[in-house]
Amino acid sequence: MITAMGDVMRKAYEKGWITTRDGNVSVRRAGKKTMYITPSGWRKTIIHPEHMIKIKITESGSLVVPKGAAPSGELEMHQKLQLLNRNRTQAIVHLHPTNIIAAMYAGWDLQGLASEFPEVSRYTRVGPSVGVLPVTSPELASATFDAMTENNKVMFDIVGQAGHGVCSIGPNPWDAFEHIERLEHICEIVLRSGVRPG
Repeated sequence: MITAMGDVMRKAYEKGWITTRDGNVSVRRAGKKTMYITPSGWRKTIIHPEHMIKIKITESGSLVVPKGAAPSGELEMHQKLQLLNRNRTQAIVHLHPTNIIAAMYAGWDLQGLASEFPEVSRYTRVGPSVGVLPVTSPELASATFDAMTENNKVMFDIVGQAGHGVCSIGPNPWDAFEHIERLEHICEIVLRSGVRPG
C-alpha cells in the first residue's frame, strides 16, 4: 500500500497530470491510529516508501506530525477525509489532471457530464465541483470535504476543484487513481468534440 503511493505519483507525472513536485496522496489502514502522506514539495519521480511521512492520529482526531517532517500542504484536506470510515482502509489522491481542469475552466459541470458517459457513471460517483479557492487553505479543505460527504459519510469518489485539480478517494491508491483516469478520459473526449457547455 505504501509502495503504491509512490507508484501512483510517478504514473500521474508520466501522464502529465502533475509537475514533478505537485500532487499528494495519503493512506490510512483500517483500525489504525496512523496515516501516511507524501512529503511537501518532494519530487514525485523519485518518491519511495521511505519518503512517506507517518502521522499519528489522536483520539480527538488531531494529528501528531513527527518533528522535522514536512507533510503535504494539503494535509488538512487529507485529515478531514481520513477521519471518516476508520474501520475501512482508504486512500486519498489529489492531482492536477489537465483535461479535467480545462473542462471546469470551460464551464462544464463535471457531475452532469459524467452522467452522460456510462463508462464513468457505472464505476465512479462524481460529486459537485468546488469553486476557486486558495490552494492548501482550510477553505479548500472544508469545501472539498463538504462536496464529497453528507452527514459525515463519503457520498462521492471524486470531486473537481476549479482552477486547481481533483480529490479522489478509494480503498487503495490505485482505485482512487482510476476514478481520476475515467473522468479525465471523458473530459478529453468532450473537449476534443468542440461542444460547448450549455
